[in-house]
Amino acid sequence: MSNTPDAGTHCHTRRLLLLGTAALAALAACGGGSAPHTAEVIDRQIDVAPGVSLHVRDWPAAPDGANDDVIVLLAGLGGTAHAFDSLAPALARRHRVLAITRRGYGSSSKPLPVNAATYAPATLVADLLAVLDALRIGHLVLAGHSIAGNELTLFAGSHPQRVRGLVYLDTTFDYLASGGYEEPEATPFDEPPPSPADLASVAASIVYARRINKQWWPALEANWRDALEVLPDGAVRPNTPPAIARAMDMAAHNFSPDYRRVRAPALVVTVDPGTLRNLFPWLLQADPATQAGAQATLDFIRPLRLADGDRLAAALPGSSHLVIRNGFHSDFFIEYESTVVDAIEAMRWEGLQ
Repeated sequence: MSNTPDAGTHCHTRRLLLLGTAALAALAACGGGSAPHTAEVIDRQIDVAPGVSLHVRDWPAAPDGANDDVIVLLAGLGGTAHAFDSLAPALARRHRVLAITRRGYGSSSKPLPVNAATYAPATLVADLLAVLDALRIGHLVLAGHSIAGNELTLFAGSHPQRVRGLVYLDTTFDYLASGGYEEPEATPFDEPPPSPADLASVAASIVYARRINKQWWPALEANWRDALEVLPDGAVRPNTPPAIARAMDMAAHNFSPDYRRVRAPALVVTVDPGTLRNLFPWLLQADPATQAGAQATLDFIRPLRLADGDRLAAALPGSSHLVIRNGFHSDFFIEYESTVVDAIEAMRWEGLQ
């Protein structure tokens, strides 16, 4: 194998970092940072359309916080509300916090058959609005990880009177302009797919998940479990049907946001992976040639990732831009939880624009 990845490998691997992935590993987001306050979370199922309900985790603010000051968290591709089981309680020291599992994943409904609109960003934004209306939430700060940036931009542009602020958690400026949806093609750097033995039980699947992730946190495990279906023989598989996963992936990556309509102040958080452990944690024991190729890919991706964050910040006048060094896309908001919380708390959400 050549030590220098070709253009196709660059493009595919860049897509994994900048655009997200529909692989089984993307079912996991992360949790388990600093100790939260002790308020119990309330789990809700909110009807958003005929036959469709969403799982919502609702953390009331701490006694000295403000329950009318609401932060809503949206997970990345394949993630569920449990992705924020650490970040949300940390924010709930001062705010009421909601984490929402979008349709198609976890404990939310998975409507079939799939058509062009079923999982489009406009449909996801309509679902979000229905949740907010059902819970009588007027104004909010909306935060989203990875592909959820699409929903942030579209919601803020469509309902500016509802949005006090936006938090883009390592999202991409324009998924369509970055290449749009591509059918997955194997590269030497992809995370190893689970074997039948890895999917023989929930416990076996967790052992597999630990192998392909940088770190393991309690909320990552909760999120992983929430994304699994346990079969009669004890084996597991993702509880999102393949047709839905593909439709969501296609819709997300073929969407071009219109930032000109956004009026709310924004915090843009960009993650610089820095090292192989932060981009390809499953390759740490790979052969030297594979590691050399992976390093060349990392060197190619890093400036692109940083430039993409700069472009997003520039499209949002008056935004604040935080760059987190040596972070893993899937769990930086846990590893660097206090940094993320401090940056959110430092923002001046100056109300309606």
